[in-house]
Amino acid sequence: MPETTRNPYRLLPILAIALAAAAGLVWLRPFLSFEALASHRGALEAFVAGNYALAVAVFLAVYIAIVALSLPGATIATLTGGFLFGLFPGVFYNAGAATLGAALIFLAARMGLGERLSARIDASSGSIGRLKRGLDRDQWSVLFLMRLVPVVPFFVANVIPGLLAVPLHRYLVTTALGILPGALVYTSVGAGLGEVFDAGERPDLGVIFEPHILLPLLGLSLLAALPILLRPFRKTPA
Repeated sequence: MPETTRNPYRLLPILAIALAAAAGLVWLRPFLSFEALASHRGALEAFVAGNYALAVAVFLAVYIAIVALSLPGATIATLTGGFLFGLFPGVFYNAGAATLGAALIFLAARMGLGERLSARIDASSGSIGRLKRGLDRDQWSVLFLMRLVPVVPFFVANVIPGLLAVPLHRYLVTTALGILPGALVYTSVGAGLGEVFDAGERPDLGVIFEPHILLPLLGLSLLAALPILLRPFRKTPA
């Protein structure tokens, strides 16, 4: 077995992410909340108005760090992007930062365990090996489904592809496009936060499960799943 696969330092990135996520749950949650956003509303609006380019750079850096380190607050960050920068270009800032942050988790998982684990699974003749080879045949569909179906945790959708040695370009394309519908919904909610703040209320984060939003998402999911659903009906070569 090559020496590089035994190098314990390969685990450092994924271990750092795990530690940061645990620390974030304890110490950062109060600062990455809707209440914190509401209380700092005036200062944030003034900063964006006076330093737009810098505000965009800081926002992107913070959002990427939140996603890459699996810190609590990704939803609040998305709302903040819509609140500070509007639906457009806010949705592109949100989706771009989320994609880059997710890519860092993916690379950390692949560096730490992915290549070695994937090779072992591929060499297996058992049910896990067969499942892995089945997923490999329909990677595009599976990756899109993991992003489009709103019940799949974002962290899970970031790590699993890294552990299964999914190609980076395929991961980036499906992540960027797959999260765009959800990012559009929550950025739109964020763009209307001014009225919510003025009314002293909280945003409705369950809006994504409303029929007029959920049904189109399910339709996209069905479209992504078509290659998997049609596979049993395809003729296989003798």
